[in-house]
Amino acid sequence: MLLRNKAKGYSLQPLYSEVPANLRGYVELVYDLNNQPSFKLIEPLLYKSKFYDPASQSFMLSLTNGDDRPFVLSTPRLESDDLLHVRRPFRDAAVDELFRLKSAPRPLDEIKELVGVNGKGHELLESLLTEEPPRLYRPYTGNGVRWRYFGHACVLVETPGANMIFDPVLSYTYESQVSRYTYEDLPESIDYVLITHNHQDHVLFETLLQIRHKVKRIVVPRNNAGALQDPSLEVLLKNIGFTNLIGLDQLQSLQTENGSITGLPFLGEHSDLNIAAKLAYLIKAGPHSLLFAADSCNIEPKLYEHLHREVGDIDAAFLGMECDGAPLSWLYGPLLTQRVERAMDESRRLSGCNFEQAKAIVDEFHCKEVYVYAMGQEPWLNYIMSIKYTDQSRPIIESNRLLEYCRQQGIESERLFGEKEILLQ
Repeated sequence: MLLRNKAKGYSLQPLYSEVPANLRGYVELVYDLNNQPSFKLIEPLLYKSKFYDPASQSFMLSLTNGDDRPFVLSTPRLESDDLLHVRRPFRDAAVDELFRLKSAPRPLDEIKELVGVNGKGHELLESLLTEEPPRLYRPYTGNGVRWRYFGHACVLVETPGANMIFDPVLSYTYESQVSRYTYEDLPESIDYVLITHNHQDHVLFETLLQIRHKVKRIVVPRNNAGALQDPSLEVLLKNIGFTNLIGLDQLQSLQTENGSITGLPFLGEHSDLNIAAKLAYLIKAGPHSLLFAADSCNIEPKLYEHLHREVGDIDAAFLGMECDGAPLSWLYGPLLTQRVERAMDESRRLSGCNFEQAKAIVDEFHCKEVYVYAMGQEPWLNYIMSIKYTDQSRPIIESNRLLEYCRQQGIESERLFGEKEILLQ
């Protein structure tokens, strides 16, 4: 309200004294080139302030025996006899030691100390433990590339020199009618975790904290915008205990053991808000090139013409086609300072490609293989995505059109679901 009422194009300096006391020194007041006022948060400093209290962080442990779980954006979990509340900050080294127990056993007394429970908590903790070792993970030993689909936007790529996993959101291991890879199918060490953008189905603390002890490097879109709707993933993850963070810019490449990772521009999916923390990734592994475009929406085909000129043809494209995404207010509503008309809200959606948009990408890059993913169809994603498709749902109709087009062109194609493994020679 301060900026809306008083920032009329003149110097903003007099307004700093009117910034709410709690925010003074943590924001910069700015104009854009259209003379519209706004502000930038000084995020790294906020994490050093009284407003960031790691002691308020905690998590709960429980047995998960099926895909039905409470929606992730519902009310906080309350204390319960079957939930073990672990009151440790996310950056605490004990968190890594706790989740290392999935593959490396420790004496019970040491585990109790890690969790920090007492009284009745001991019995509940023991009910969550087992003496049965997990099945052994068999790493890829070939000379080419193996990729495995873990559901939604999560894909593990393994080469002789390195492995990498995209947007890790994983299922647990339990009996199910839908075959899947789980935490037990991860390598003992993960060379790269790559995050495409900051939505809850791509950045999930529940998974990230459980695999942190395995991760050597985590690659995120670089962003220092300081915008409320666009927090810096690099700063955020560093402050909850991740190390070896690599912030990647658009068209910046990172050399790997036998190839490279290149960040590519990513349009759409964010309701036309100014979001910098988003990237698609082009992976070069030996002679192979793979594009992971997640929820990119081809709203401007000229972008891909320019990119094709720079990066050349692509062997396999992974494209998100959830083309009926939620409206602006579903995710960003609490951050909006003014009421948005319903028609306007409905027009600005969190959408991926439709058929024509995806087809243009396939044609432009002369793709040999096309995989539709990031559709949120797997049942273990319901508690995050809350998506139920039918054969009449537009994302299914549009992706079916793309698959049929690819078949007519002799292009290997599939809408991924559950699990999938491909070996590239």
